[in-house]
Amino acid sequence: MIHREDRGPVSILRIDHGKVGAIDTDLMGMLAVRLDEIESIDVKAVVLTGTGSSFSAGLDLKRILDGGEPYVRTLLAVVRRTITRLFTFPRPVVAALNGHAIAGGCVLACACDYRVMVDGRAKIGFPAFGVRMPYPSLGMEILKHVAPLVRLEELVYGGELYTPEQARGLGLVNEVAEPERLLRRAWDVAERLAAAQPLTFRLNKSRERERVVELAARDAAREEEVDRAWSAPEAHAAIRAHLEAVGSRD
Repeated sequence: MIHREDRGPVSILRIDHGKVGAIDTDLMGMLAVRLDEIESIDVKAVVLTGTGSSFSAGLDLKRILDGGEPYVRTLLAVVRRTITRLFTFPRPVVAALNGHAIAGGCVLACACDYRVMVDGRAKIGFPAFGVRMPYPSLGMEILKHVAPLVRLEELVYGGELYTPEQARGLGLVNEVAEPERLLRRAWDVAERLAAAQPLTFRLNKSRERERVVELAARDAAREEEVDRAWSAPEAHAAIRAHLEAVGSRD
């Protein structure tokens, strides 16, 4: 599900979960476990990547339909905890975006400290699918942290998917690499970041990022509204219609 390979001072985590690395409770739980493992050993930095043509295509919509409201609420809680863990992880985390990073997959990438995206046909963003659901506050605050405010409405409301070069211009990724160089380039960046004095890096990162998490946590009423929206029958009807439409095109 998430394979770990330690290469010198850097630990590589590879998402291998279904065809598109869809986010569910199992994947998020395992990511948290892997981060705990890494923090307990002498590894200086992390590279997070995916498998095949996708880094992560976002939430597993089929599991949401199968699990209903109880699963949705558990899923959103686990996603919030794990994304917070990743975003505030005390060591450098570099995303090697080997393929598509869609919706929640884009948030997962943005929670890392640095993003290298593969050149080619991969896309990143928040697409205008048939399912247009509100994002939890943490995802929105992380996006604000990464992207220029003047482009935020375009990213969130426009529903566009961006090429690697477009994404670099928007601030969603830091650089673009050829496929054969992607993992090596991400490893090099991780090693460079790891060369910083660990205490200095940890304190600077926590000072910068804990404020983002605090902003996201302030409005509990809004988060409850997000959970209700994802659990509502009309939301699940929209998800079902979207999945059926996608299936008819396959």
